[in-house]
Amino acid sequence: MSTKTSFINDDFLLENKYAEELYHISAERKPIIDYHCHLSSRQIAEDYCFRDITEMWLGGDHYKWRAMRGNGISEEYITGGAPSRLKFKKWAETVPYTMRNPLYHWTHLELSRVFGIYDVLNGDNADAVYDYCNEALRSSEFSARGLIKRFNVETICTTDDPLDDLKWHKIIREEQLGFKVLPTWRPDKIVAVENPIAFNSYVDKLSDVSGKRIVSYDDLLSAISIRHKFFEDMGCRLSDHGLDTFYAEEYDAERVDKIFRRIRSGNHIPSHDEIRLYKSVILIDLAKMDHASDWAQQFHVGPIRDNNRRMYEAIGPDTGFDAINDLNIAASGHRFFSALAYEDTLAKTILYNLNPKDNEVMASLAYTFNDGSTPGKMQYGAAWWFLDNENGIVRQLNTLSDFGLLGRFVGMLTDSRSFLSYTRHEYFRRILCNVLGKDIESGRLPISEMPFIHKLVNDISYENAVRYFGFR
Repeated sequence: MSTKTSFINDDFLLENKYAEELYHISAERKPIIDYHCHLSSRQIAEDYCFRDITEMWLGGDHYKWRAMRGNGISEEYITGGAPSRLKFKKWAETVPYTMRNPLYHWTHLELSRVFGIYDVLNGDNADAVYDYCNEALRSSEFSARGLIKRFNVETICTTDDPLDDLKWHKIIREEQLGFKVLPTWRPDKIVAVENPIAFNSYVDKLSDVSGKRIVSYDDLLSAISIRHKFFEDMGCRLSDHGLDTFYAEEYDAERVDKIFRRIRSGNHIPSHDEIRLYKSVILIDLAKMDHASDWAQQFHVGPIRDNNRRMYEAIGPDTGFDAINDLNIAASGHRFFSALAYEDTLAKTILYNLNPKDNEVMASLAYTFNDGSTPGKMQYGAAWWFLDNENGIVRQLNTLSDFGLLGRFVGMLTDSRSFLSYTRHEYFRRILCNVLGKDIESGRLPISEMPFIHKLVNDISYENAVRYFGFR
């Protein structure tokens, strides 16, 4: 394998001397706080060793799967039963066609930072890269924990259902690993009342794990509170919600109780208006619990999921067939947070949008409800999913700067199921430093303030997240 080339080099994405200085001094070596991801706590607890590079790199990665389908690759080589080597080769053949897609940069950052491979991947060298990586994977340095330590990750927040017994988190807590792995409360199934059969099945399981008989809405809240306290005792510091839009119908707990009881009877399919009302009330009550526990809450808003019916029925959810939704969020979002702020039950909150049309809407929404109690209490979150490319990150940084305080931003996250995705923190930090470096070069920022700009980069890369989430 080749040594460093002019592509992925020390100053990749850094376009002037100021950007280089900011990155190499104040960002490059900072620990990683990955406060939102989908890594497996079981794999961390068991220090999982990957069978081969295909499992490590392509397993569960719907970004790559979408690209391969777009390149005319048969599903047999994506999620099907084709041999591992052939799957990898098909991905390698796709890589040249991902130029200007973030996958092109991510792929080569991961190859270089993890395996020391600086070759440009393609179909011609696929077999050699495959063999080289698989040989490297025999070392403990490439296990789940080995990769976490390699990337200097200090804190990981996984994404966990309220029913989870957090068994693997308990095991991790008992060991001295040199990094923290904390659960994150993700109560989406408590909110998803639109499918009453699945909802009732979930509530039955909630009843079992909480030890509470659930007939009324108050019973539901009591059971949820028990699980919420369990997560808190296990070190949880954040909640997370995946929503298509915000819900903020006029609060009517009595009517919600009637709706809930009818759904629990098993003989009622809720109407559109009933669904909206239930979601409005349960989300408010969940937010109040977060505030009482001094958690930070996250709202990821804007996907439309599992859109390809044929493929959903064939291979299931979360396989690369989600997309950007275009529902309105401004009015309902403001009503939702206004209700919480009015009762002084608004927790620290990070807002993420999937549709780029909502950048300014979401940033202005966040800053409407800052109250001076905590720096960056309400803030506009990192570029997410379809937007976490170079252009999307720059747009997010610009929007945040235009509408709020860049220096209070808690920075990047991986939102990934892959242990190789920590290179996305490097990617973000390089882009951040380049944006600031270009502003200094153009005179938009004073060079006399270079010490403070170094502090700003350090804070966004690391310190702000530590302080905001209470990790220290």
